[in-house]
Amino acid sequence: MPINTSLYTVEAVVIVDNKGKRLFAKYYKAPHEDAVEDIVINKKKQLQFEKDLFGKTFKQGNNEIILFDNHAVVYNEFPDSILYVIGSLGENEVLLYNVLQGLSGALEIVLKNEVDKRSIQEFYDLVVLAIDETIDDGIVLETDSTAIAARVTNAPAEDVSNIKIDLSERGFLNAFKFAKKNLSERLQQGF
Repeated sequence: MPINTSLYTVEAVVIVDNKGKRLFAKYYKAPHEDAVEDIVINKKKQLQFEKDLFGKTFKQGNNEIILFDNHAVVYNEFPDSILYVIGSLGENEVLLYNVLQGLSGALEIVLKNEVDKRSIQEFYDLVVLAIDETIDDGIVLETDSTAIAARVTNAPAEDVSNIKIDLSERGFLNAFKFAKKNLSERLQQGF
């Protein structure tokens, strides 16, 4: 019996405003698939896909999971924007929904519960970081909204305040002597 070793993947993450205009879009080619879908590399087809998707989903009520143009699409409507997570027809809808919920929750935390067009544009860097912390090259990394938001908003845990670099001439001489000493010790040991 063969084991299914497929990675959980997402084909695209798209954010549009309430008029269907693109605020953010990132399309992925799964690293374990050889074929590249035309929509991934053709911007004109991407824009048409987004326009058609918006037309089908805008103000449709609580339908958060749909099948559209041979894709499984989950989405979340905010006051004046819509977040879409798009996967292949064979992808697990529950996983796509968990990615959507994690990403929506992280955006609410990072944008202080103001997920709207203005906030997305103003804090675009945080939005992109949140998406990158959730999905890397189409592969789902994290679905916990608090973990995603913590990675976006907190500085690295490494204590960089104790690192001191002496750029004076004396500092360079000390660094050179340290390297010379270590190199001579390595040569004496036979490495």
